[in-house]
Amino acid sequence: MIITVNGKSEVVQAFALLDLLNVKKIEPQMVAVELNDRMVERNSLATTPLKEGDRVEFLFYMGGGL
Repeated sequence: MIITVNGKSEVVQAFALLDLLNVKKIEPQMVAVELNDRMVERNSLATTPLKEGDRVEFLFYMGGGL
């Protein structure tokens, strides 16, 4: 299926958001996930299905400061 990930169209073989994170080798605790402009709770990643045309944004946590 074709979805948009961080602004780029991609063909993916994933059924749920957690599958997509695993394919991308992203640790779920290191990102916040937005699906179609709505934040997804971390405990719902495995049960939130992906469908054709979805828009997914990964928001990575960054450390730092002064």
